[in-house]
Amino acid sequence: MIDLRALRDDPDRLRVSQRARGEDDAVVDRLLDLDSRRRAALSRFENLRAEQKSVGKSVSAASPEEREGLLGKAKALAADVRAAEAEAGRLATELDTVLAGVPNIVEDGVPEGGVDDFAVLDTVGTPREFDFAPRDHLELGELLGAIDTDRGAKVSGARFYFLTGVGALLEMGLMNMAVQRAAANGFTPVVPPVLVKPETMEGTGFLGAHADEVYHLPGDDLYLVGTSEVPLAGYHAGEILPGDALPTRYAGWSTCFRREAGSYGKDTRGIIRVHQFTKVEMFVYTRPEDAREEHLRLLGWQREMLDALELPYRVIDTAAGDLGTSAARKYDCEAWVPTQGRYRELTSTSDCTDFQARRLNIRYRGEDGRPRFAATLNGTLATTRWIVALLENHQQADGSVAVPEALRPFVGGREVLQPVAKK
Repeated sequence: MIDLRALRDDPDRLRVSQRARGEDDAVVDRLLDLDSRRRAALSRFENLRAEQKSVGKSVSAASPEEREGLLGKAKALAADVRAAEAEAGRLATELDTVLAGVPNIVEDGVPEGGVDDFAVLDTVGTPREFDFAPRDHLELGELLGAIDTDRGAKVSGARFYFLTGVGALLEMGLMNMAVQRAAANGFTPVVPPVLVKPETMEGTGFLGAHADEVYHLPGDDLYLVGTSEVPLAGYHAGEILPGDALPTRYAGWSTCFRREAGSYGKDTRGIIRVHQFTKVEMFVYTRPEDAREEHLRLLGWQREMLDALELPYRVIDTAAGDLGTSAARKYDCEAWVPTQGRYRELTSTSDCTDFQARRLNIRYRGEDGRPRFAATLNGTLATTRWIVALLENHQQADGSVAVPEALRPFVGGREVLQPVAKK
């Protein structure tokens, strides 16, 4: 959540951010009003309680003649104290509820607008020109015995699939490659739980505008995660981290689940938009003043992975209206998909500043010994969707697929994936 002190000092910063996101900036005045009334109610409660204590002490020292009047005053004060405490509590709850619905403040320089208003920061590689009619990733996957969406639908329904043979090897190879690269850059590999409590999901900002994307198990009141960002953010909830340990970096390997609500008719073919996938996610705790540089480092590691896999891609600065609740800024890397004739997202990296840390009470001890809220950042390093770009960009006329040299050690040394007889 946003910092109330910062809001009091500079309310226009949130107003500008809300307008950039396409959100209602009237919430700023509502927050300021609730905050002012809550602080006034709390002050009244504390003054009344101090008076109550003073009268209480006076009762024992009072004469019999004075005692009855003091007891009556003490009784009246007790009722006033309870009422003031209740009012302060009610206003605090209302303030917290409104505050929980306010997204992070957008970083300066983020493009305004919606999903189509991103800024292209860089384009790497040239989309390949084929001297044959290229196949899409599903046709290639079926030829290779790698992807089976028909049986996925039979077993689990639409947007599910099986990865078999070299398809399974590709996914595991990509994840292994990503984890090893992350570890070499100082990340601690983690296999986290994929079911989390409501307070963890809420704390990371996924139960607001994106709640309909999340699978919920009501019988257990647990949520299936759509990214290991969620359990990794909750990993240090309620803790104070040693300042000299920052930045603390984790690389989470997990299965992820998304309902894909509202995507009816979109990307129904293949494995671009699915309910279940695997992902390696980088997650970092650092000092807020170091977050912007760390954000660029995460982007750099993503780009190194894409370069190693010889994929043409572009880097975009996501527009404010397309940012998630917790993100102050987000960069995406989008790979070229030949049969679609466009770029599709393979990675994203977000700077969440201290927004998640405030909600989850994650702090670090500063040089002066005082605890301060940390900043959190996240970034994809590999996911199942990468198979789409790999197959389509590295396909050959006979339906085989060349394996990029950097990936070969992770797929049993294979240089080329060959079509197999259909089963």
